[in-house]
Amino acid sequence: MNKRYNLNEPVDRRGTSCLKYDFETERKNRNDLLPLWVADMDFRLPEEVLSAMRRRLDHGIFGYTDPKPAYEAAVQSWSLRRHGWKIGSGWNTITPGVVYAISTAIRAFTREGDAVLIQQPVYYPFSECIIKNRRTQIDSPLVYENGRYHIDFGDLERKIADHHVKLFLFCSPHNPVGRVWTREELLRVGEICRRYHVLVFADEIHCDFAFPGNRHIPFASLGPEYADLSIVGTSPSKTFNIAGLQVSNIIIPNDRLRAVFREENAAAGYSQANVFGLTACQAAYEMGERWFDEIRDYIWENVQFTDRFLREHLPEIRLVQPEGTYLLWLDMSGLHLSAEQLHRLITEKAHLWLDDGSIFGPSSSEFERINAATQRSVLEKALHQLETAVHSC
Repeated sequence: MNKRYNLNEPVDRRGTSCLKYDFETERKNRNDLLPLWVADMDFRLPEEVLSAMRRRLDHGIFGYTDPKPAYEAAVQSWSLRRHGWKIGSGWNTITPGVVYAISTAIRAFTREGDAVLIQQPVYYPFSECIIKNRRTQIDSPLVYENGRYHIDFGDLERKIADHHVKLFLFCSPHNPVGRVWTREELLRVGEICRRYHVLVFADEIHCDFAFPGNRHIPFASLGPEYADLSIVGTSPSKTFNIAGLQVSNIIIPNDRLRAVFREENAAAGYSQANVFGLTACQAAYEMGERWFDEIRDYIWENVQFTDRFLREHLPEIRLVQPEGTYLLWLDMSGLHLSAEQLHRLITEKAHLWLDDGSIFGPSSSEFERINAATQRSVLEKALHQLETAVHSC
């Protein structure tokens, strides 16, 4: 396929109140770090989507806005084309974000003190949502063996049974370890949760980033018995880099669960969505597919580039081979550094802003998360800085 978009062209994001680039002083008290941390991309939207947003902007009035049927059709069509999952009419509830929806689901389906299960290392807002809503966090940690993570199904079932878990926050594909769960793994999760009447909030925000040889399977698509216990968090925010427009589509097939979720959503005071979020989401799903396919291919090339670089220049650092997402999980244990020493190496010697592994769970202090959704030249510069820092030790 001939490339339509020049993804190597750098985009200066500074001066736009960009969290990734413009808050180094406030968050790190530094002004010399190359940021590859927060999960957004350094690529501009395609002109097809920008034109749709400009047309809406030119109208000049931005009052209360609800989605029309064409919006829902775009969401349904994308899901069916990309993942083979037919989303039913009326299943979707729009929220300003998947994390917001997770907190809403925690309040809707559990009471204070109830057990909510996660699998660390995992996206750290999961813990924040549980703790700040005064629920009990239960961890069934993923097992790291031979450079790959897997689910300990025995531990998962024991934790669910012993703690009377009410809700499972399931990251699929998994951030930060990059697993794209197989159908067999998903079915085993589903059977355990069905047996113990556990609801599953499947955070599938990275669902479109599955690399060659892997296929994302929506949890609720496994069968009606699993759809009945599912809340599926989806969003165009990762796929099309529009997190700042605050629109997510929360798919709940079960009528009763959907009604309970919507009641809690209304209790939080949320109703109409961001007009530009709705516009961008619909336009992206209708006209952005070619752009996204090129983005995914480019990021996969970045993954392969990173793997080669580490093998050739930094064999002490191991890339946990990602099956999906654009977030790379680096095993730094071969450097034999304490968590504090590793933090100093990354920040003070390599002049990088990455995500420390410790924020994802207590067992991952020897890991770092790096964002590969950037221009190749930026990624190469970051890796050379890391190489120089490691070899100076």
